[in-house]
Amino acid sequence: MSHTNNRRTAIKGIVAGTAALTATGMLASFTACAEEAETSTQLKGNINHSVCRWCFNDLSVEELCVAAKGMGIKGIDLVGPKDWPVLKKHGLESTMCNGAEISLTEGWNNKKHHATLIKNYTDMIPLVAKAGYTNLICFSGNRDGMDDETGLQNSVEGLKKILPLAEKHKVVLVMELLNSKVDHKDYQCDKTWWGAELAKRLGSENFKLLYDIYHMQIDEGDVIRTIRDNRQYIAHYHTAGVPGRNEIDETQELNYPAIIRAIKETGFKGFVAQEFIPKGKDKLASLRKAIQVCDV
Repeated sequence: MSHTNNRRTAIKGIVAGTAALTATGMLASFTACAEEAETSTQLKGNINHSVCRWCFNDLSVEELCVAAKGMGIKGIDLVGPKDWPVLKKHGLESTMCNGAEISLTEGWNNKKHHATLIKNYTDMIPLVAKAGYTNLICFSGNRDGMDDETGLQNSVEGLKKILPLAEKHKVVLVMELLNSKVDHKDYQCDKTWWGAELAKRLGSENFKLLYDIYHMQIDEGDVIRTIRDNRQYIAHYHTAGVPGRNEIDETQELNYPAIIRAIKETGFKGFVAQEFIPKGKDKLASLRKAIQVCDV
């Protein structure tokens, strides 16, 4: 199954409905989490943990909320307005809201998308604020033959038209860094320097970056140094194992405890969200282990 297609489908908000849990490890794991829900796992409190909705589409939003709460997770990423009431019911935050974007490939770097994006974000920003949330995701879009400078200029022109509204409502527009080597061919915001330059030109605390550790390891590496050097532009983090985008365990190449400690040392107060695709039979056990690995 294509990871890229999975993510694109999820980002567009086409989220699978309630699915029956399997009779194997997942059911047992979900039951255990439900029993633990009222007494969350004791975590160290240095990291605000979240999890991406689309990686656990075998569970309903309700089931994922119960499981997440039992692990000490504080929020769920990439959830739109229709599911916010479920999160609120369980005392969880929508840590990275979505629903205003067109797609990963059609973004702010191309003027032909500006009219649609401006309308979408103008409608969505007040909804995010009214719900009490902060982060709203956005994307550069693909290059389609465009050079870096043109993409920057176009993105500045478009984003400046909605930033005053974001500032008024205290909503942060967060552009995700994605790799263009493996998963998202031709995506323009595929290096930290490009996203940081866009943030510098916009000059607003209401535009930041989503530093996806998995994606940036693939496209540029030097993860800890890059995080330290660009900490002022980063509002959010995603995780996954490299290669493969699976569990962040001993089978992959990144030293996640060291990376998360470096994030903590920058004074980061936002969220670190798990965005790996579990390949183990007990997917919630994989999530629980990832939270423990990142709880430094």
